[in-house]
Amino acid sequence: MIYIYNDYGGTHTTSLAAAFHLNILKPSQQPLSKKEILAVPYFNKLTRKDFGKLIFHGKDEEGHPVYTLGRKKSKLVVPALKEWSQMFMALHQVEEKIIFSNTSPTVPFVMTIGGGLSRGLGIDSLGVPLLIKGAQKCSGNIHQLVEYTKNIATEQTSENVIILENKQFKA
Repeated sequence: MIYIYNDYGGTHTTSLAAAFHLNILKPSQQPLSKKEILAVPYFNKLTRKDFGKLIFHGKDEEGHPVYTLGRKKSKLVVPALKEWSQMFMALHQVEEKIIFSNTSPTVPFVMTIGGGLSRGLGIDSLGVPLLIKGAQKCSGNIHQLVEYTKNIATEQTSENVIILENKQFKA
């Protein structure tokens, strides 16, 4: 099993999803603190050169690798990766399941603005506080998305590559 959380930039909600998946962050009734959010690996750290790269975050408790991907505006990246993965697995007789899980629906507006200011314009003094508010607002939703992703991954299916759009987790 390979998990790939993806969204526009690949550095905010995807990093939070990977952190929940790997138990770096734990679900709580309390909002995440600024310190917890900023300590998440890769949170608000990736740049334009990282778009399109699979970023390895670690292996989960079952030994499954967890990656993130910033795909920009392209709606074709994930379907193309699905096709490539299926071709590769067939050619090399690989028996693996890959789950692409879209975190974009969880992004609140405040996080979009914060990410644009911080990553897009380099204005961290304005962007980071907005990113923290956004992360605090959507962290419960992201945790639910991760749990849903893990549950779908364990279901018996003939598909070896699954794309989850996750529209039910709308911010």
